[in-house]
Amino acid sequence: MKSARIPGPNKPLVVVDLETPKPQDNQVIVKVKAVGVCHSDLHLWEGGYDLGDGQFMKVTDRGVKYPVTPGHEIVGVVEEMGNSVKDYSKGDEVLVYPWIGCGECPACKVGNENLCDTPKSLGVFQDGGYSDFALVPHYKYLAKLSGVDPESATSLACSGLTAYNAIKKSNVNSPEYLVIIGAGGLGLMGVQIAHAITNAKIICVDLDDEKLKTAKEMGADYVVNSKDPETSQKIISICNDKGADSVVDFVNAPPTAKLGISVLRKRGNLVLVGLFGGSLELSLVTIPLKSITIQGAYTGNYNDMVELLDLTRKGTINPIITKRYTLSEANTALEDLKARKILGRAVINP
Repeated sequence: MKSARIPGPNKPLVVVDLETPKPQDNQVIVKVKAVGVCHSDLHLWEGGYDLGDGQFMKVTDRGVKYPVTPGHEIVGVVEEMGNSVKDYSKGDEVLVYPWIGCGECPACKVGNENLCDTPKSLGVFQDGGYSDFALVPHYKYLAKLSGVDPESATSLACSGLTAYNAIKKSNVNSPEYLVIIGAGGLGLMGVQIAHAITNAKIICVDLDDEKLKTAKEMGADYVVNSKDPETSQKIISICNDKGADSVVDFVNAPPTAKLGISVLRKRGNLVLVGLFGGSLELSLVTIPLKSITIQGAYTGNYNDMVELLDLTRKGTINPIITKRYTLSEANTALEDLKARKILGRAVINP
């Protein structure tokens, strides 16, 4: 099988021929039809995350070993199965849940494998879907598409899942006004999900008027271009001069996090999602005085993914695929993502 592999940090992906694995016991071989191109792939390619102040978190310090085949948003068909596999047959179209855990830590024991202490995620800690075939370690990580468009389904394993989990967290205080910062692929999915599962009036914030126009089409009630120096005051004004109940920051850079905190009302809820990086100086006394909650959101669990598939199946949300690449164009796909040339989501079709 052909696989596009990252030989090391900041090195071009190389398409190589590898032996197709043979599934044992509960394992499944999936023939990859489409795999999403995600910002997490970009961080894997670059070797880590910018923490600000000149600090850099290496993915190798988290357990990543190169060379590695990236790609964790995998959709395909069941090609071959181990002899213990149940409920699936050859040819079934499936979405793969990639956030595989150890099965033993407290998070895994309650079904939150995405928050595992020692993760084994596909396309990160073990080979993923930038390949003709992907080895899935257990059939319990599969979900049947049952009518969902395969390419659109790719984003439901990561970006859509992350957006869904973040919006669910933002909805716990039943917000009247919900601010979504960032109208990229993740933020636009967040707008759709918020429109579908909350009763909030949605305010979307971004630097790009075209993206804001799309956000309005997706269900945002208000849009604000953050180039405006009065952005914070404009948002507070929209929220009846009291501020927003919840803010979801899909960028999570110092300026956006600062904006999110500045527009929160008392009892406000800030959910940080993006991995842009950097650092932030906080007015610590503000947090208890306003009783603010600040929390992170990292992907979601398997059940979240199944719920998200159901929403997509009903047509409640509609993931946007705007670009397609071949396996040999994997470097171009990541370069385009880095250069912000992709509006919506992109996939690789091996």
